[in-house]
Amino acid sequence: MKTPERGNGGFWSLLRQGGVPSAIASVMGGNSAQQMAFIRSLMREQRRPEMLHTPLNKLKTVIFDLETTGFNVQQGDEILSIGALKSDGEHIMEQDSFYTLVQAKRPVPRQITELTGITQQMIDHAPPLIDGLHDFMSFVGDRVLVAHASAHDKSFLNSALWKTSKVNLSHRVIDTMLIARWLEPCRQSYTLDSLLSGKGIPIEGRHHALEDARMTAKLWASYLRDIAESRKADTLGDLYACLSHA
Repeated sequence: MKTPERGNGGFWSLLRQGGVPSAIASVMGGNSAQQMAFIRSLMREQRRPEMLHTPLNKLKTVIFDLETTGFNVQQGDEILSIGALKSDGEHIMEQDSFYTLVQAKRPVPRQITELTGITQQMIDHAPPLIDGLHDFMSFVGDRVLVAHASAHDKSFLNSALWKTSKVNLSHRVIDTMLIARWLEPCRQSYTLDSLLSGKGIPIEGRHHALEDARMTAKLWASYLRDIAESRKADTLGDLYACLSHA
């Protein structure tokens, strides 16, 4: 079999353009190839500038959280689970949720099992990473992502997307920790637990991806109400501008 060329018109050129040649479909498996193509296509549609003009009270978001084998993706830690909910403005769509475990090559450390309840046996029987990512990105669609301390989640998503589909996350992301620092610059702590307690939001099921996403969604909705009352920002673009100067 001829080795795919890296030059113009070769395999790598097609891959960069989002194409998945039929030659690799049989190698990867048809489903994996289609999932990869879908993820790459979705990433190309993000970053539309008109989205910045969306009023915050109409912004369609997905609030998500990950559980991982550890905290250092550069040293090989991997995603174990993904949890997410949709929200339109401050209205949390409680019934429209997403949760999956995914396979990881790195063993689940004992302390992670104690923290999250995720065991090695659960991961051994979980769907492959490409399946979980495909289902998650299908759930997200073109919505803006929201997470708490999002740098951690973005780094793991980027690593997983690159590993499976050779793309980087291109969705816009809002970090509730940055919003908290902007709205409450004198707070001593910006951990999720501290902010939830400050807002009177019950802390239930911590360190389960879906439950953490649900609590973060409530925090996000509360911040949207605060922003609307203060009139500090009206659109997504306004919010990004404010956070960049916080």
